[in-house]
Amino acid sequence: MQEPVSSEAAAAAAVAEGAEPEATRRAAGVTESSRANRGWWDRNADEYQTDHGTFLGDDRFVWCPEGLDEVEAELLGPPEDLKGKNVLEIGAGAAQCSRWLTAQGARPVALDLSHRQLQHALRIGGSFPLVCADAAVLPFADASFDLACSAYGALPFVADPRLVLREVCRVLRPGGRFVFSVTHPLRWAFPDEPGPEGLSVSASYFDRTPYVEQDDEGLAVYVEHHRTLGDRVRDVVTSGFRLVDLVEPEWPDWNTSEWGGWSPLRGHLIPGTAIFVCERD
Repeated sequence: MQEPVSSEAAAAAAVAEGAEPEATRRAAGVTESSRANRGWWDRNADEYQTDHGTFLGDDRFVWCPEGLDEVEAELLGPPEDLKGKNVLEIGAGAAQCSRWLTAQGARPVALDLSHRQLQHALRIGGSFPLVCADAAVLPFADASFDLACSAYGALPFVADPRLVLREVCRVLRPGGRFVFSVTHPLRWAFPDEPGPEGLSVSASYFDRTPYVEQDDEGLAVYVEHHRTLGDRVRDVVTSGFRLVDLVEPEWPDWNTSEWGGWSPLRGHLIPGTAIFVCERD
């Protein structure tokens, strides 16, 4: 059920006053998840770019906290083949990936749910369009793009990822490729901690109940959804794609940084990211 405007305003006011949200596991639907996450990213965009902007760079294409770079991975294809391609970046944030794509001669469009994240894209600069929209309702015509990509954007935060996948399939041309990265589903069985406490199983991998942060009135201010690896594969193939590859980046020795629950300690032992390489027939 859609939250009334007054409830959304109340949630935003409670967070603005500095109230610490309660972390829980409970059901959260499409509308509640979208509303909560739009607000969370608008409020936290500045801190996110301050904390991670150096790691991400202004014009790099980094797929994940492990540091896998599209320059070496070539998951979208060889860089020379990107020239002239229309590319949709979903959950673009400050549009670092779109800036890299522009440098390869591609024609990207950077889309994000958060207006504040896109303001950071404007701050850094670029000649490509910025679009503030929900990934489950893409404001583009059918077969508008040759490629689409999403580095931890949208899919971890939506209640029904098939809505996003079907929309991406719709706007891609036949033969188009969509590559997206998400938290590796295995991580949901472990505490989200970078140290030794994050190496012991604490929950059922098969529990799909969303992780929700909510205010004192029970209104969600952040939502993240869990899908098992099998769920992700089924979501891909039932939405009109073929799964071409599934990449689980190993933690490289050069990366000594921590990013939330990602760390060298955990990264050398359990996977932190899953990257799905999909093609539309």
